[in-house]
Formats: sequence, C-alpha cells, structure tokens
Amino acid sequence: MVTKRIGAGAFKQTCLALLDEVAAQHVEVIVTKRGRPVARLVPVQSGKEIEEAMLADLRGKGRMLVEERAFLEPTGEAAGWKPPALE
Repeated sequence: MVTKRIGAGAFKQTCLALLDEVAAQHVEVIVTKRGRPVARLVPVQSGKEIEEAMLADLRGKGRMLVEERAFLEPTGEAAGWKPPALE
C-alpha cells in the first residue's frame, strides 16, 4: 500500500479529496504536525477483502496430523460403527 505524508494544514484544506483518494486508490495518508505523525487515514476493507487476506495467510500452512491412509479411511456407519441405542 502506498503511503503519503501531509501536513495538518494541507489536510484540513483537502480533507474531502483525500478521503476520495484513499477510498479509490487504497493509499494510506499520514497526517503530520510540525513534521511529527499524529494520525493515519487508511481505507476500510470489506468483509470479503479481510477473508481473502486471512485465507492467503493460511495457504500452505496446514499439515495433517495422521497418515494420509488413515485420514481417507471410512468413518461412522461406513466403518461399522453403530450409534448407541436411544432409550
């Protein structure tokens, strides 16, 4: 994500235009006072964007805790398991 720095006075004059830019171009704006950062303006992520980012972080990190053969064996009634009788 691209980051821009802008002084508080310039931010005050161009606030609405900066909001549009942040939303449209997904840039981050750091507002400064006397050269020191005081605030950060970032785009809001949709639920779908958050979900995609989380899935991307998890991709390739899973591992099986049992052998593949054991994982693929049938379970439940297909393996001969009978549910307990209901009384």
